[in-house]
Amino acid sequence: MLDSIYIGMTGLISFSKGLSNISNNVANLNTPGFKGYQLEFLDLSYSYQYSGSPEQQGAPSTQGSGVKTGASIPHFSQGEFRQTGNDLDVAIDGNGFFVLRKDGEVFYTRAGQFKVDESGYLVTDDGARVAGLSGNTPVDISIAGKRSNPGKATKTVTFVDSLSTTSSDFDVNSIMIYDSLGIPHQLTLSLINDAANVPGHWTFSLLEGSTTLTTGNVYYSGDGSPISGLDKHTFTYRAGNGSDATALTLDFSGSTYYSSSASGLRVGSQDGYTAGFLSKTAIDANGNLVLTYSNGQTLKEESLALAWFDNLSSLQAQGSNRYTVFGDVKRILGRAGENGMGNLKTGGIELSNVDLAQEFSELIILQRGYQASSQVITAANEMIQQLGEIRGRR
Repeated sequence: MLDSIYIGMTGLISFSKGLSNISNNVANLNTPGFKGYQLEFLDLSYSYQYSGSPEQQGAPSTQGSGVKTGASIPHFSQGEFRQTGNDLDVAIDGNGFFVLRKDGEVFYTRAGQFKVDESGYLVTDDGARVAGLSGNTPVDISIAGKRSNPGKATKTVTFVDSLSTTSSDFDVNSIMIYDSLGIPHQLTLSLINDAANVPGHWTFSLLEGSTTLTTGNVYYSGDGSPISGLDKHTFTYRAGNGSDATALTLDFSGSTYYSSSASGLRVGSQDGYTAGFLSKTAIDANGNLVLTYSNGQTLKEESLALAWFDNLSSLQAQGSNRYTVFGDVKRILGRAGENGMGNLKTGGIELSNVDLAQEFSELIILQRGYQASSQVITAANEMIQQLGEIRGRR
């Protein structure tokens, strides 16, 4: 009967470890990216006793020695998505782990709560750097040197809408362009209808204030469309403020010339802009770090690296929502939506995949198992005590 006490003890020990496992799962119910663990229970060794002669042995009498706990196996099922409104929060929908680097070590996580530190690196709350991909090599993602966006000189001004055959002249006012320093300049295009001499012919002068920068011509065919090769005018623009000279093209290919009550020629677009400062940093659905500047420009140069493994049991939890890899395992690197990687959901996080109802069900089973094991020990102890009382009465 002593062996029954020892067997019951293995049950108490194993069920108490199971309770610890459930406690850990429940405690991490709100931990972003946490994956719940299932504790393995394994029966211990057996002894066999045969009866009868060697020639007539029947089925052996089997005696077990209890239970033990094995590995705690993480379940990498998908957690729910919760919107946070943070532009740098991101969740993986499907396969993949974010790649982190800290103190010379590489970690993997499903928790996508990131920020930009003072040095410009994309990091976790405790300073681990988030990796992007350069080819197939993980590299730190940084916005260092990208907190401002230099201005760009205007190279092309495109005009749209129409000039009327009834107009003798027409001015396009408030044409905004930018020099090589990103400084804006306001120009005026003054056009004169020369159709009386050459059908479809307009002459023009481009002025900055009272200064004429250039003069030129634009020609339209009989159907009102600009004549190819005669619909653009390029000249060298010099702002005179220390900026570089720029080749500036006036493009009339998108305009028309036909009979109407009045001319409506206007600027459709120009490709220059002033200097700007970083106003927003976000991660998009492709994993790109998107930098938005006050001048309306955006920059996408780096994207998050995702990793996946052919054997997820090789991942060991290290705390802080991170895993490391042990053993000989194949690592696959890629970007969101590539190489079997999942897609990304931005502006939110992946919640823990712990099922509270399941954990409570497991808790009841463990509690009953623990209670039953303690009852076995109590019963064995009482039987031993009764045996001692029988011997004492002799």
